[in-house]
Amino acid sequence: MINWSLRCFLFSVLTSIAASSACAAPTGALETIKRSGVLQVCIWPDYFGISYHNPRTGRFQGVDIDLAQAFAKDLGVKLAYVETDFGRFVGDLQAGKCQIAMMGVAVIPARAQQVDFSQPYLRGDIYAVTTFDNASIKKWADLDQPGHVISVMRGTFMEPLMRNVLKHATLIVSDQPGERERDVESGRADAFITDYPYSQRMLENTDWARVLAPEKTMQLTDYAYAVPKNDLEWLGRVDQFVSAIQQDGRLKDAAKSNNLLPMLITE
Repeated sequence: MINWSLRCFLFSVLTSIAASSACAAPTGALETIKRSGVLQVCIWPDYFGISYHNPRTGRFQGVDIDLAQAFAKDLGVKLAYVETDFGRFVGDLQAGKCQIAMMGVAVIPARAQQVDFSQPYLRGDIYAVTTFDNASIKKWADLDQPGHVISVMRGTFMEPLMRNVLKHATLIVSDQPGERERDVESGRADAFITDYPYSQRMLENTDWARVLAPEKTMQLTDYAYAVPKNDLEWLGRVDQFVSAIQQDGRLKDAAKSNNLLPMLITE
């Protein structure tokens, strides 16, 4: 029979081991990437100029496609895209489906409570897209008028912004890609609100879209990379990458090739 002293000793050892295991820090994203040899990047594949899956070519293109490839190369690992959208990417990051969202994520307080952001690399305002045939909307001030219907995409930063801005027009929220465009083209909505990259998509790919810029700045918004909360080592490595591409010209080259130079943050 084990005597009382030995029993106490064994109990203390087992308790110490259990406590050490319980207190052990979870594996960070950088260590996960090194072990797997893969950088998993969340993207929204319908974001023209940013992370767009081109149906004509079947290829991904955009500033964050170029820069995700550059980041994976810097890390010495393979790259895997994880398709998501702005309503789901926070949950995907938290669930470990990807280690970083590189999809033109706008830095807003509600998101900053759930994820950490790198230093910004793009900055831009909002724009409205209407049709050439809509005679009731000639300038930005015409949007917020009784009887007008304005659409935004759910989960984007435009949704809470326009809820606050619109006092007379009706706001509708689109859930599916292409829904707001179809609503405007068909006349079910008078305009939809988007950002600079998506406005360029509409100009390039349609013959009916007319883009309106606000007469004064509405809300300059920073775009950054989103990572899981409180993984400081990984956040530091991402910030190091952003600084590097700003200094060595890779960010400028990617922005230029994707027609996003007006949004560029160089330092």
